[in-house]
This record gives sequence, C-alpha cells and structure tokens, in this order.
Amino acid sequence: MEKEYRENNWKWYRYDHTNEIDKSFNNDYKNALLHWAKNTSDNKTNLMKMNTTLQGKEYMSGSLIYQQTIDDQNENKLFHYFLARDFLVTINFNSTVIESVDEKSLLKKMDYTQNAIEGFFVLLGEVLSESITKIDKFELRLNDLLWKVKKKNSIEILEEIYQLRHELLVWKNLIIPVKEIKLGIEEAFGEGVSKEIEFKRTCKRIERGDTLIREYQQEIDTLVNFEEIVSHHRGNEIVKTLTVITTLMTPVASWGALWGMNFKYMPELDWKIGYPLSLLIIIGSTAALYIMLIKKGWMGDILRGKKKNSFFK
Repeated sequence: MEKEYRENNWKWYRYDHTNEIDKSFNNDYKNALLHWAKNTSDNKTNLMKMNTTLQGKEYMSGSLIYQQTIDDQNENKLFHYFLARDFLVTINFNSTVIESVDEKSLLKKMDYTQNAIEGFFVLLGEVLSESITKIDKFELRLNDLLWKVKKKNSIEILEEIYQLRHELLVWKNLIIPVKEIKLGIEEAFGEGVSKEIEFKRTCKRIERGDTLIREYQQEIDTLVNFEEIVSHHRGNEIVKTLTVITTLMTPVASWGALWGMNFKYMPELDWKIGYPLSLLIIIGSTAALYIMLIKKGWMGDILRGKKKNSFFK
C-alpha cells in the first residue's frame, strides 16, 4: 500500500512491495524509478548506487539492512530507497519493528526538514539510535565478562568472549553501510547538504556508534590476547609439571624394570636385605634427582597451587 507524506518542500512515498510503484509516476526520474523498482526486489543485502550525470537531477538508490539478529544471518530487516533532492521513495520500511521509533514523532521530525535528503537522514538517525541502544547494553555484558575472566578462566569464558566479539562485528556491519551512504550523499549531491541540522545530527550519531564499536573492539581484542597469554602460560606449566613427574618416576621405572627380569641367575634374589636395599636405592636415586632439578631451577612454581583471583600464581 502506498503512503504519501507531504513535507515542506518534498514528498515521501512509502510502499510495501516494489510492484506497487505507480507506473504513472510522472517526473524526470520516471525511467530510473521503474528500472530501480524492477531490479531491487531480488536484492537481499546492502547496496548503494548513484547517478550524477545531470546537474540538479542527481539521485541515489540502494538497499539497507536496518535490523539484524545475532543468531541468524537471514533474520534481518531490509528496505530499499530511492533518493532525490525533492522526494524519497522507500519500499518495505517498517518503523514499528524499531523499538525506539514512534511513528508520530518520526513524521513530526520530518516536518521540520527542508528537503528529502535531510528527511532520509532522519530515518537513518532513528535506525542508528536503535543500534546504539543495543550497543550500550552490550557494554554491561562486556564489563561483567572482564571480571569473570579473573574469577574463572575456562573454555566457557573463552566461548563467551568470542560470542561478544561476533556480536560486535554484527553491530559494525550495520553501521558501515550507513557511513557509506553518508559519504555517497556528499558525493552525489555536493557538500552543501552537510549544512542541514538533521544531517549533522545523524553524522554525529554515526561517529558515536563507530567510536563505541572501535573502543569495545579494542577491549575485546585486548581480552582475547590476555586470555591467550594466560592459557599459554598455564599450558606451559602443565607440560612442565608432567615432564618433571615423568622425570622423577624414571628411577622407579628403571630399577623396577631391572629387578623385574626373569633371568635364572640374579644374585640379588638371594640377598637377605635385597628388598629394603632396593627400596633405599629407588628412594635415594629419586631424591637425588629431585634435588638436582631444584638446584638447576627447573622445578619453578609447578608444585604451588593456583591462588584464588590470580592469573598466574
């Protein structure tokens, strides 16, 4: 169903499907509009095109994913747009799925815009507000994770770190196309559009969201590196411990293998003190090996238990 909103000097046409565009759309953009409507229905991802061949008749078209779930790539909301200076056409834009958007407030904001470009940036600003709100909630989870790492270092924590890392990439993937649209509008319509208040406000919102994502990404990268260093250190300690235990068991295995032989002539079998002597030899050689390892400094801290809330001790 078509909905037409008349603003100060421009119009916003809203459609639910591409085939609803009136073929009698009578203006200088008619052929471009019909071509765009015909080819845009199959598009399922972000896309942006522009035409600057005629001075004063520039336009930009494309598709934008404005909502995306974390778990499934195919669970997203996408709308198509065709933007000129004096009108905006959107297909499949549903403001009701954006929790922070109120339809009346959205239209009221557009009442104060001077052209379709600024009105389009009102839409982009509302889309960004939703994403930034979710990014703020992401901050709380990241902060909790920072302290979980200290309390308990495990594969579950590492899994949670990478889950947050993936989620952050999803938010980044939503903001990058909006940044491209901002640059594309300046390229298509000239830098004069950047003087409008809604354009400036949305650009600041883009900058804010991009800054949050960049800072959180650095935090997560640091957390990943930190986790890898701790895991690598503990892995080395485990290998070192197993090596030392194996070394200390060498005298037991060696002497046991020697006296476990079944040769007919073994003088030790007739010794009255053979059994206690063998124990003494095994214990003595093991103790001597243990003392040698300590003097060499090869034992380190492997015999100490891990302290609570400690990463390495």
